[in-house]
Amino acid sequence: MGLLWLIISWLIIGAIIGLLARAVMPGKQGMSLGMTIVLGVIGAVVGGFIGGLFGGNGISGIMNNPWSIGTILLAVIGAIIVMVIYGLATKNRA
Repeated sequence: MGLLWLIISWLIIGAIIGLLARAVMPGKQGMSLGMTIVLGVIGAVVGGFIGGLFGGNGISGIMNNPWSIGTILLAVIGAIIVMVIYGLATKNRA
């Protein structure tokens, strides 16, 4: 049950972070809800790495306390970075 709950919670966190990042980003993002969740989860990890570079708890902070304001802000920043990269990578595709 522990692994299943971890996966479900990461999907929920990814959805929330991805939707927050999409709301903050200017312009229209042409991606599905599933891609938003995936990029939100990846963005949370990227945000954890960024936090770790600046002396924070890093990925362990996201794993231990995913609902703190600092963790959410870092995750949204990471998700925005990932979504910008994704947007640039898929810019010329139909």
